[in-house]
Amino acid sequence: MKVFGHRGAAGLVAENTLESIAEALAHGVAGIEIDIHRCKSGELVVIHDDTLQRTTNGKGKVSEYTWSALKKFRTIEGYTIPLLDHVLDLIDAKCMLNIELKGIGTALPTIKLLEKYIKNSGWDYDDFIISSFDHSQLFQIKKLTSKFKLGVLTEENITRVLPVAKELKAFSIHPPIISLTKDEVDLANQQGYQVYVWTVNEEVLINQSKSYNVEGIITDFPNFAK
Repeated sequence: MKVFGHRGAAGLVAENTLESIAEALAHGVAGIEIDIHRCKSGELVVIHDDTLQRTTNGKGKVSEYTWSALKKFRTIEGYTIPLLDHVLDLIDAKCMLNIELKGIGTALPTIKLLEKYIKNSGWDYDDFIISSFDHSQLFQIKKLTSKFKLGVLTEENITRVLPVAKELKAFSIHPPIISLTKDEVDLANQQGYQVYVWTVNEEVLINQSKSYNVEGIITDFPNFAK
């Protein structure tokens, strides 16, 4: 069972920061999950919310700021907000990267940037899973290329999103731990989908996920999960 660090190692260091990602790498994760939005000047910003105030000393929407303005803000813990480029440079293909498309208009610039790194920086298509709750963004990618692995995120059970996964020819389905059952995992596996479960932080849930034979878990505590 693969362990993916959620937003880096969000339970140990401030989420979606380079420092958190470095922490996850230090614990030998199989992969790291991050969230991205697109800012006003077009760059892909690594941050979960569409607004700044929960995690940084800024206010307002990420999409209303240029990158030159955003990079002056700091997280509550004093860290800088990174770009997707910065994360790719730091990880340097040492593990897989699950990129969750959060903001509108992130799909096409994401694959454009990833293809640049695949061509020039030692990454491979298999190193990435691109996921989203906004399935329309995954369909945008599918229309352009079939080379990227697509992950269908859901807040419900696996059965509810199987039609979407089938239409997308998705690689994986990403359900919450609260709705996970062995039958659901078996159903997904039988139809050719890997299952990555979020957000798995407690020992009993880690063991449950393993017993269900999921491909991977996404956790805030990769040190503990490992």
